[in-house]
Amino acid sequence: MGKAQQALQEQYRLGSLLGHGGFGSVWAATRLSDRAPVAIKRVPRNRVRHWGELPNGTSAPLEIVLLHKVSTGFPGVVQLLEWLELPKDIIIIMERPKRSQDLQHFIRARRFLCEEVARELFRQVLEAVRHCTSCGVLHRDLKPGNILLDLATGQAKLIDFGCGTYLQDTAYTHFAGTPSYSPPEWNQFGWYYGQPATVWSLGILLHQMSAKMSSGGVYPCCMWTGLQ
Repeated sequence: MGKAQQALQEQYRLGSLLGHGGFGSVWAATRLSDRAPVAIKRVPRNRVRHWGELPNGTSAPLEIVLLHKVSTGFPGVVQLLEWLELPKDIIIIMERPKRSQDLQHFIRARRFLCEEVARELFRQVLEAVRHCTSCGVLHRDLKPGNILLDLATGQAKLIDFGCGTYLQDTAYTHFAGTPSYSPPEWNQFGWYYGQPATVWSLGILLHQMSAKMSSGGVYPCCMWTGLQ
C-alpha cells in the first residue's frame, strides 16, 4: 500500500456514496482526528484532462487549482481541505456540512420554492458566481445539483468545479457542462462567451427554483431560519 493510500485510510473513515458522474464519485466520510464530516471525491487519473499549477509551484488537476483559487475563506464555495495523488486516482477532500442537501433534491422535495427562499438562495448563488469571476474562474456547470445547502444555516455553497476553466475575454469553442444548460449561441454557432453563458444558466436555475411542478397538492415553503 502506498503512503498516500495509507494516510487516507488512517485519517478518514469512508461512509456512503453521495453521487457519481463522468468525472468521478463523491463519498461521505468522517475525519478521524476531530469527527468532522467531509466529502471525498475520487477522480480516475486517466480522466483528468487538464492540469495547472498551484501557488507553490505544484502541478495539480485544474479542478483543484480552480477550487484553491476560489474556496479559501469564502462561505459560498465548498472549501478545499486537502488533496492526494494515488497511483490511479486523484483524491479531493472537501468540507461537508453535517446536515446538507443539494438544491436539486431540496426543490424536488418541495416542488418549488416560495419567493422568499428562492430570492435568498439565488442571491447567494449570484454572490458565489461573482466571487469566482473576480478570481478569474468560470464554473461552467451551474445547476441545482451543483449547489449544496447547509440545512442548519441556510448557506448555499457552489460545488463541483470539474467542468471549470479560467475566465477569458475571448470566445470559448469547447463546451463543458450540462448540455441542457448550454446557451443558444453554442448550439447555433459553436462558440460562447463565459459571462453571458453564465447568465443564461442562472436564468434556467432561477426558473427551476421558482416554477411550480405539475403534480397536485399543496405548495409548502420553509421559513428562513435554516432550511428545515
